[in-house]
Amino acid sequence: MSSSETDPTFGMFTCAHGAEGIVKEAIAEKGWRLSFSRPGFVTAKHDEETTLPTDIFIRTASKSLGSGKSGDADELIDRLIEKLSGLPLPFDQLHVWPRDRAPIGRFDFEPGSDEVSRAVATRIHERLGPDHLRCATANDVAQPSDRVLDVVLVDPSHWFFGMHTASTLPTRWPGGVQPVAPEHEPISRAYYKAAEAIAWSGFDLRPGDLAVEVGSAPGGACGRLLEMGLDVIGIDPAQMDPRIANHPRFRHYAARAGDLPRRIYRGAKWLLVDSTVKPDATLSTVRNIVESRETSIRGCLITMKLGDYERASQIPRWRREVERWRPEKIEIRHLARNRCEVCFSVTLR
Repeated sequence: MSSSETDPTFGMFTCAHGAEGIVKEAIAEKGWRLSFSRPGFVTAKHDEETTLPTDIFIRTASKSLGSGKSGDADELIDRLIEKLSGLPLPFDQLHVWPRDRAPIGRFDFEPGSDEVSRAVATRIHERLGPDHLRCATANDVAQPSDRVLDVVLVDPSHWFFGMHTASTLPTRWPGGVQPVAPEHEPISRAYYKAAEAIAWSGFDLRPGDLAVEVGSAPGGACGRLLEMGLDVIGIDPAQMDPRIANHPRFRHYAARAGDLPRRIYRGAKWLLVDSTVKPDATLSTVRNIVESRETSIRGCLITMKLGDYERASQIPRWRREVERWRPEKIEIRHLARNRCEVCFSVTLR
């Protein structure tokens, strides 16, 4: 069968508000023709039946089933039910979420479900029922291979419908945003960044392991590590929050990482880096640590500050620099909790 006789593929993609331009470039290079978009949301068409593209900055990818626009939620649900006609039913999960309506961190904005999307999710679940959905509630974490029905609220009265099969951990999370329930009020949003980075990386952090965080103040990420039962060293010239500084499994070095002797890192399995310095300087610091004979780091989670999305063009060069360390594996992702920055997950031999 020729390509002209194959069915086209329609896709819908979510990303951080402001990252849609780089997502458009990435999918266009793979033969996708752009269609409707808004900040944080992109749709496109491929003339052939194909798999959905992946990219560092694509948070979620779904096969699009169309959209609906109305001020009446039940009218939109009727539209959704029409779109499901003829598809294999029921779906295993229902995920409903809003697109990012502001850059992450601006006006304290964080991605994920909000009051409106939660109400919509509840109503859709009620209306569709067991004929369409197997899940007991909406927005549960999907299991691998689950078929997920996706509803993105581009605006409260403008919904896009899609579906995907859960595979990697972010594809199992509603809207690609990790559900986290902290034991205590986090000291900073770095808690959520660390939680997502650790889960996404697949690193096997265990109670009693020693982790080092470079750029630790005031202690958000350290809080997550301590919560997981790890011993933690924090390196930062700035002061730590007393709740972290006084923790019995925490040590603080009020210095820059490059100024400390390598013996400080002895016994550490995990290295987290989130410093407000240029990426090249960050990589230089990390290289000097992991290549030292006195260290035995098994995994690094490195936050690379972009400043603006145009600097994403530097990511391949940074990757080549990390490859010089001869790691076992490198993965790069714009985490849902990242601002204008990306996370390098580096597994060392």
